Amino acid sequence: MNERSVGIAYVLASATGFGAVGIFGTVASDIGLSIPTVLVFRFAIATAILWPLLALRGRLRLLTGRSLVWAIVLGVAGFGAMSGFYFWGLEYLTAGLVAIVLYTYPAIVVTVRIVTNPRRVSRTMLVALCLSLGGVALIVGADPAGADPRGVLIVLAGAVSYAGYVMGSERVLKSIEPQVLTAHVLPASGLVFLALGVGTGTFRIPAATETTAWGVLTALSLLSTALPILLLYAGLSRIGASRASIVSTAEPAVAVVLGTAVLGEPVTATTVFGGALVVVGVLLIQRRE
Repeated sequence: MNERSVGIAYVLASATGFGAVGIFGTVASDIGLSIPTVLVFRFAIATAILWPLLALRGRLRLLTGRSLVWAIVLGVAGFGAMSGFYFWGLEYLTAGLVAIVLYTYPAIVVTVRIVTNPRRVSRTMLVALCLSLGGVALIVGADPAGADPRGVLIVLAGAVSYAGYVMGSERVLKSIEPQVLTAHVLPASGLVFLALGVGTGTFRIPAATETTAWGVLTALSLLSTALPILLLYAGLSRIGASRASIVSTAEPAVAVVLGTAVLGEPVTATTVFGGALVVVGVLLIQRRE
């Protein structure tokens, strides 16, 4: 395989890992693990995996001052908030629908850019926005498979949070390597859920005998957090950000397929068509960018 094929394979594997987040989240909820508990261990274990690997590669650098503050803000208000809304949304929607709705974040990014800089408005952008938002509206309005409007609003809040994370990261990444930023965002995200869980009495450490709980937490942290992050960076170095962003649109499709295959979640023609509209909208945005 040439470098381009390897890079595409890495990004596809990364999208598959991220697409499985909803599966692990649903299973974790079914066995009685709270959202703060799941996310604290998700980010803690992923951090424990990533930091030594980055250190061994000579890519780890401790942030200080303004850079550290930015990383914490992005972790708490961006990536952390998105994760919380994502897992909360799983209480109302199927894993596939959560992934589809979350994937409207590129359209939100473009909307903000249009508002702040109207000169950047193009026909392609407007079509992309209509497709992405229309896909979600179609699912909510006509899908009997469980598109609870409350869940859609919750996950849309997550999409807004992630859009903020993406835009904030663009500014920070001018002076910080992506791996270094991620290494600080993950623990910051975990700490906010630790505080939330302790404050609300919903955080707990599973007993050593709760093997299923530990298995789910470990799989979520390794297969759907640390490993996909590493694979994404490996793919980026081979095919670049533009191609990687296009390949990554496989993520919601993977989530729908896994949700059906693993959890037996219902899928209708409306779900598929609405999801396709969202993905096409994202592809148009990426092409324009």
